[in-house]
Amino acid sequence: MIRPMTPPFLALEAVTYTYQDGSPGLVDCSLAIARHSRTAVLGLNGSGKTTLCLHLNGLLRPQAGTVWFDGAPMDYSRAGLKNLRARVGLVFQNPETQLLSASVEEDVSFGPMNLGLPRSVVRKRVDAALAAVGLTEAASKPVHNLSFGQKKRVCLAGVLAMQPEVIVLDEPFAGLDVPMQRELQGILERLGQQGLTMVICSHDPDFAYEWADQWHILAAGRLAASFAPEQIPTALPRLAELGLGLPKVAELYKELVASGRLTAAAAPPRGHSDLLARLRQTAGSKCQPAAGSEGRSRK
Repeated sequence: MIRPMTPPFLALEAVTYTYQDGSPGLVDCSLAIARHSRTAVLGLNGSGKTTLCLHLNGLLRPQAGTVWFDGAPMDYSRAGLKNLRARVGLVFQNPETQLLSASVEEDVSFGPMNLGLPRSVVRKRVDAALAAVGLTEAASKPVHNLSFGQKKRVCLAGVLAMQPEVIVLDEPFAGLDVPMQRELQGILERLGQQGLTMVICSHDPDFAYEWADQWHILAAGRLAASFAPEQIPTALPRLAELGLGLPKVAELYKELVASGRLTAAAAPPRGHSDLLARLRQTAGSKCQPAAGSEGRSRK
């Protein structure tokens, strides 16, 4: 007996959306996102990444095609959207478009309060969300006094307070300096370890290569390619054709294998530290004398 395949947790099926000025957002776009996965959506400006994010949260409705969630077509009724947005949280690229309240604590509590939860439950959720993004000490601060990076974390906390099953982030590292990027990467890593389904739209192939377990690449509103991370080193020419930056670790790994410095592995190194560890391991093994060679050299 052939068992049916498990349907994807989130999926777009031949979705098309065109803006009022005639510019295409998505064009016959189909892709799937598995439950508990880390999905990176990459593409140039205007490729449709933000439009995709807005469809996953129900803020845009396809003019053709279907968005699927948890095995069923997305429900765009008032009750359906309320349920969807409690389960699929969206963090916008610009935090100013998402922050609604005067203080951090008020803003993070906005979503849970709208769910009609008891104040004691809302309090616990807000405390836990602020702790998750490292903003416990900023709870009473006015939002307008925060840095850009802190505002982004408040937006993420507001989504976490809803206790969603999916978090969609549109260009989360845009406008952040390097320390803030690393801090946010650490937060995202911890959230991924908790089993959340995560979708990140990004211009950063290095982050996507190290973090994601699935790539979807958009071009002119269409799905141009999909790759698992282990396929990336052999897909570099295709990435170059699409105009994307190449993950430096994957590019260097491919050159090291070609030169004989490293042996090709089923699971290529995903990050800088992993690549360095493999290089050191290879160098160390080459320095070890072959079995019996010490005795022969002394004769």
